[in-house]
Amino acid sequence: MTEKSELIVSLADIQAAQLELSKYLIPSPLLLNAWLSEQLKCELYMKLENMQPIGSFKIRGATYKISKLSAEERARGVIAASAGNHAQGVAWGSRKLGTTALIVMPKGAPLVKVQNTKNLGAEIVLEGETYQEAYAAALKIAEKTGRVFVHAFEDEAVIAGQGVVGLEILEQMPDPDFIVGSIGGGGLMAGIATAVKALRPQTRLVGCQASGAPVMVRSIQQGKALAFDHVDTFADGIAVSRASEAMRKILAAKLDSVLEADDEAMAIAVLNFMEKAKIIVEGAGALPLAVLEQMKDEIRGKKVVVVVSGGNIDVNLLGRIIDRGLIRAGRRVRVNVWLADRPGSLAGLTELIARQGANILQAIHDRNELSTKIDQTEVALTLETRGPKHSQEIIDAIRQIVVRLDLIH
Repeated sequence: MTEKSELIVSLADIQAAQLELSKYLIPSPLLLNAWLSEQLKCELYMKLENMQPIGSFKIRGATYKISKLSAEERARGVIAASAGNHAQGVAWGSRKLGTTALIVMPKGAPLVKVQNTKNLGAEIVLEGETYQEAYAAALKIAEKTGRVFVHAFEDEAVIAGQGVVGLEILEQMPDPDFIVGSIGGGGLMAGIATAVKALRPQTRLVGCQASGAPVMVRSIQQGKALAFDHVDTFADGIAVSRASEAMRKILAAKLDSVLEADDEAMAIAVLNFMEKAKIIVEGAGALPLAVLEQMKDEIRGKKVVVVVSGGNIDVNLLGRIIDRGLIRAGRRVRVNVWLADRPGSLAGLTELIARQGANILQAIHDRNELSTKIDQTEVALTLETRGPKHSQEIIDAIRQIVVRLDLIH
C-alpha cells in the first residue's frame, strides 16, 4: 500500500458520512465550561469525543470506512495499525458491521488500549517499537492474508467520518470563532476543517501537536512532508513520526494556524480538565486546552471550541501526569532540607509547615546520607500547597530555620 499523493474529501462526502453514522452513533456533547471560560476570558466550549463508546473520535472514521466495504471485502476481514484509539474504533466498527478485525499495535502500546481492543473482539498482534514499525508489519500481513487495510487517517472515508465532528459542532453552536484540535496523522482536523470552512469560513481552525512529536506542524511550516527519527511525548495518540504529504496539503490549505505545546503544559491541561470540567482526558485530548495559553489575547471574548479527542489514558500514567501537573502549577513542591541533628528539629520543621497551611504528603528522614555532615540530618519533603505564591512563602519560611534547602524541580 503506497502513500497517496492526493486525498479529495468534500462537504457532501462528510454529510453522507453523517447520515450513515447516525445509524450507529449519537452526537457527542458540546458543553460550555464556566470555570475554564473565566480562566481564559472567553466562552470555552468542549466537544466531548471522549464520551464516544470507545472513548475517542476514532470510532467515526473507522466505522464509516467499514460500512462502505462490500460483502466480499467484509468476508475477508479488516486489518489496521494503531497505538490504541484507531484500534478500538476498527474493532468496534467491525463487530457492529459483521466482520473480523486484526490489529497490529506497537509493543509499547498502553495496556488499557490493548485490553479494550481485545474486549471488543479484535485479534491483537504486538509488533515493532513504534507506530511506523507496526504499520509496516500490518501492511505485510494484509498482503499475505487479503484483509482490507483500514488506515488511521490517510483515507477519504476515514477523513469524512472524522469530519462529522465539524458538522455537529456547527449544528450545536452555529457561530464559533475558533475551533482547536489535535493533529496526529491529521484525519480529525482535515475532516473538521473541510466541513467547517465549507459552511462557516470565518471560523478560525487551529491545529496543534505535542512539541515532542511535531512532524505535521513542521511539515506545514516548511511546505513539505517530513519524517523524524524519534518522537518523545506521553500523548501516544498523536505520537506520529512521519507526515503524509496528502494530509499536509489538506491541512495547509484549510488550517488558519498551527501550534505546539510540551508535555508539561499537557499535564496541566489534563489536571484542569479533571478539576474544572470533571472529565478524564488523554494527552491528545488535553492538548487543545494546553495551547490556548498561547492564544489568550487572540481568543479574549470569543467563542472557542476545543475538541476533546479522547479519554483513554492508563491509570498509572494518569497518576504521574497529575503529579507533574501539580508541580508545574506550583501546587506541589519537593524540597530537600538539612537540619541540625538535635532533638526537636524535625518537630519544629513540621510545626512550621503546618502553621503555613501546607500539607505534608511525604517526608523521608535520613541521617546516614554520606553527603550530610556529621551534625546534620536530611529531610526530603513533598508538600501540597495552594499555588506558586503560597509555595514561595513556605520555602521562604523554611529557609529561616534550616541549615540548607534545595528545591527539587
